[in-house]
Amino acid sequence: MNVTQIIRKKRDGQVLKDQEIEGLIQGYSDGSIPDYQLSAFAMAVYFQGMTTEETMVLTRSFVASGRTLNWRLGKPKVDKHSTGGIGDKTSLALTPMLACCGVDVPRVSGRGLGATGGTLDKLESIKGYRCKLSIEEFQSVVYETGCAVVSASAELAPADKKMYALRDVTGTVPAVPLITASILSKKIAEGLDALVLDVKWGSGAFMKTIEQATELARLLVNVGKQLGVKTEAVVTDMNQPLGHMIGNGVEVDEAVEVLTGNGPPDVVELVETIGTRILLAAKVQSDPDSARKALQRSVESGMALKKLREMVKNQGGDLDLERPRASTHVITAIEDGFVHRIETDRLGLAIIEMGGGRKHIGDQINHAVGIDFKIKTGDTIVKGQPIAEIFCDPAGAPHASGLVQASLVARSFPPTPPALIVDRYE
Repeated sequence: MNVTQIIRKKRDGQVLKDQEIEGLIQGYSDGSIPDYQLSAFAMAVYFQGMTTEETMVLTRSFVASGRTLNWRLGKPKVDKHSTGGIGDKTSLALTPMLACCGVDVPRVSGRGLGATGGTLDKLESIKGYRCKLSIEEFQSVVYETGCAVVSASAELAPADKKMYALRDVTGTVPAVPLITASILSKKIAEGLDALVLDVKWGSGAFMKTIEQATELARLLVNVGKQLGVKTEAVVTDMNQPLGHMIGNGVEVDEAVEVLTGNGPPDVVELVETIGTRILLAAKVQSDPDSARKALQRSVESGMALKKLREMVKNQGGDLDLERPRASTHVITAIEDGFVHRIETDRLGLAIIEMGGGRKHIGDQINHAVGIDFKIKTGDTIVKGQPIAEIFCDPAGAPHASGLVQASLVARSFPPTPPALIVDRYE
């Protein structure tokens, strides 16, 4: 196989043969094809794209690089996935809620990409939490608890795991076919019965326009169905942070608030919307109203929080131990007006600058840093009013504060409030 020729073909916009894609991923998996050639291939895909058929073959190749889980008969196996956003702690709250509603949730999750946070990085702010489990341990936790959240291992879609880290540092994260193959390969390897995808658009997402998000949502649904998983997608707004807390440990804290019934309204709305679609897709509820009520009962009864505590314990952690938080610095508004726009990606970059995200493969995460962003689009602000608190070392506070202040765009008249749920695809 001539790897250089394959890169050239995709660079020039040609359609690759199935065996070319399969050989490329197999070679990358076994180490015979180096990172620099996969980086070049990823950049070619970023600029030239892939057909639905090519994307399906790429996804299938990622899956074939490892094992696909087999489950004994019992509850439907379901999952959700977000394409990444600022302050998106939906999975932390929804996973235990679903496990209280007649389904099992075996989640193979990811780390932060670009300016967006990763579920695994957040969970590792819980002292003792183990993301790396063997397949047998993973399945045991799911059978015992009804849910587990682990990292992609050497056994599940290992080629995607290697390429996932590579994309993060080569500027190829937003490539729609690569996003699709990365997301779906892990989910298909989980052995799912149903999957709902949260495709985000806006300043804090990889998809900056609704049109891009729609393209991705449709491709995810089409490829997922071709590979045998009942798949749906919702398109949601990420032109402002989801909830108020942004970071790692602070987002776990806010997810716990959701499970105590005190979560921010936008987080609760999104959790219940996605959870409703999952329960319907898994056929454990027959209509949206009953599905939503089942999710709400899991919170009101205290069972969802108990389930999260149980899952964390079974993965080596203690949810009740206080998570570390760096020193607090207050940021104030520099002008009067109505908040028209939030440059949400600046908030993600502020987290990275404070040490809560990665600039290079292997960078260590500071779980104690974060932002409590107190403002939503449409709010009235007054010069000197506190708009956020950042949690970081004093040395990093001035630069992070500047990014947070620069994220707000105010005008003298009120804006039209954005819709959180934009569209849905089945």
